[in-house]
Amino acid sequence: MSKKLQDRVAIVFGAGSVGEGWGNGKASAVAYAREGARVIAVDLDEAAAAETCQIIRGAGGHAISVSADVTKLAEVKSAVDEAKAAFGRIDILHNNVGITSQGGPVETSEESWDRVMSVNVKSMFLTCKCILPIMEAQRSGAIINISSIASIRWTGYNYSAYYASKGAVNQFTKGLAIQYAAQGIRANCILPGLMDTPHIYQHITGFHGDREAMVAARNAASPTGRMGDAWDIAHAAVFLASDDAKYINGIELVVDGGLHLKVA
Repeated sequence: MSKKLQDRVAIVFGAGSVGEGWGNGKASAVAYAREGARVIAVDLDEAAAAETCQIIRGAGGHAISVSADVTKLAEVKSAVDEAKAAFGRIDILHNNVGITSQGGPVETSEESWDRVMSVNVKSMFLTCKCILPIMEAQRSGAIINISSIASIRWTGYNYSAYYASKGAVNQFTKGLAIQYAAQGIRANCILPGLMDTPHIYQHITGFHGDREAMVAARNAASPTGRMGDAWDIAHAAVFLASDDAKYINGIELVVDGGLHLKVA
């Protein structure tokens, strides 16, 4: 059986995981490889990127790991150059890097606000700046930017900077979609809802008091009665990167079990 991404090259920024288990970027990198793509796993944590590559290679896939800070143009360019040198092309750009910051405008420091905007938005500008010329020369490419339902809804968490940054990601993606459509390049967003990934145990538990209370509350908030997981995001990413989505451009694909339909 043919694989949807056979012989394509995918570069995944944020391909590691912040803890044990499957983060969205890690699962997406492995999912691309399972569909035949050669993967460049990029992460600030070199060991986390290497672990993702080990999983891919252990299953017979092809992958290389690169450490880079996505807020620094020189490091992003170096990662892209390494990917191009290794595989000759880049067909899929997957932007997964993102951070949160608790607090509204009064509580959030200027430094924290700038950091969230730099990691969540500037990073995508920098990766696109480096990779779009390659895709333009190929006359083809797919860009998948990971946003959040926080870009379109209040999620119950006081995340002023995060809400603003993810809204910016959506509009940035729409601009890319129109500007580059005639050159065979598509750009789409995925908006995860309440997902059960290692991230939440490090950064969200405090909102609920303890781990058990957090899991119970997040499961209860979903219309399905449970959180989603990283593979729900990964399968959506594979779809958007593949020819199954060849006429889909500039969308906000919500993956949240229907949570965004609720008023409260």
